[in-house]
Amino acid sequence: MSASEAISIRAEYETGNVKPLLHEIRHALERLLKGEDGTIIDMRALPLAPGEEKRIEEALGEGEVRAELNALGPSVILETSYPGVWLVTHRNTEGEIIGRQIEVTFIPSLLESQPEDIRAGLAGLENELAEDPA
Repeated sequence: MSASEAISIRAEYETGNVKPLLHEIRHALERLLKGEDGTIIDMRALPLAPGEEKRIEEALGEGEVRAELNALGPSVILETSYPGVWLVTHRNTEGEIIGRQIEVTFIPSLLESQPEDIRAGLAGLENELAEDPA
């Protein structure tokens, strides 16, 4: 065995996309505060090296709000330590991550009530009130 064969080589690489992504989030927050639309960044579409997604999560930290919902699998909406920056993770029924986004917005779209749901809720409340004579 030669000396070079005896040396264990561990190849690690980085894409260099962590810092530019954080800058993009900063710009998105500035745009949001100027009244522009929010921004959705699809983390699964980004070229990231192993461990870089974890570095992004650590850089963003965890804020005060966490919401979970179950629609075709569990989803977790986590406010980061930067208000207005949300980490949204979707899983399938087997628990595998099928989608991951960073949303820069006042409130993530998954938490907004849809007009058709509000109409159905209003109709239900009206029916309940019509049936209850009190």
